[in-house]
Amino acid sequence: MTIKKALTIAGTDSGGGAGIQADLKTFQELGVYGMSAITAITAQNTRGVHGIYPLSIEALESQIDAVAEDLLPDAAKTGMLWSADMISVVAEKTKQYDLKLIVDPVMIAKGGASLLNEDAVSAMKTQLLPVSYAVTPNLPEAEVLTGMRIQTKDDRHRAAERLYELGTSYVVIKGGHSPSDGLITDLLYDGKSFFELSNEHIDTPHTHGTGCTFAAALTAEIAKGRSMKEAFETAETFVHEAIKFPLNIGAGHGPTNHFAYQQNRVKA
Repeated sequence: MTIKKALTIAGTDSGGGAGIQADLKTFQELGVYGMSAITAITAQNTRGVHGIYPLSIEALESQIDAVAEDLLPDAAKTGMLWSADMISVVAEKTKQYDLKLIVDPVMIAKGGASLLNEDAVSAMKTQLLPVSYAVTPNLPEAEVLTGMRIQTKDDRHRAAERLYELGTSYVVIKGGHSPSDGLITDLLYDGKSFFELSNEHIDTPHTHGTGCTFAAALTAEIAKGRSMKEAFETAETFVHEAIKFPLNIGAGHGPTNHFAYQQNRVKA
């Protein structure tokens, strides 16, 4: 059996709910060998981000080279990239190693802390998205990247089209920030057709790391050779169950339950 491999290029979360830690847990749960290149170390828990300590550009570049030259990933994802210089390095390495890259444009932590420098947004749009396989913003991130307000279904479609025009192959706009009629609806766009999936909205504070986890699940399934639609469906289910069956830990925005997906498969 050939082991599929996935690389996450992101910041750490010392509380374990998001970032590199969430990505590696998700890869493991979905049967993919996980690897990492760390962009920054954060001091973080469920109550918020208490410190951000970026690594050097050289350190990031060396990590990606070390992984790709020996353990070439079948798919890769980004999370917190922090600066325009980091984004430039990731874009260059994506081209150099022909990485199938899913971009999760992490901008703001659940507690409100900024995780992306202002000068990095332009670099993400002009350098990283053109070489990406997919981009997975939530609604606030999609608004920043497109420069438009997103309030209606038609707005989401137009935003997806604008993001696609930046050069990516697939756009996923997550709907968790705007539940409607008791449902959360996520949108997939491939340049031709729109595909939507909805799940019940669960009123809970335990949603820390949902964006990272969704993108990681998508990456794991793409690494395994799944189609984007298949990967989208699995990522939807993975995150929904991670929220539906909470761990109930932490005094703030608690982490999602990365165990839930496989535990429910075993029970079935």
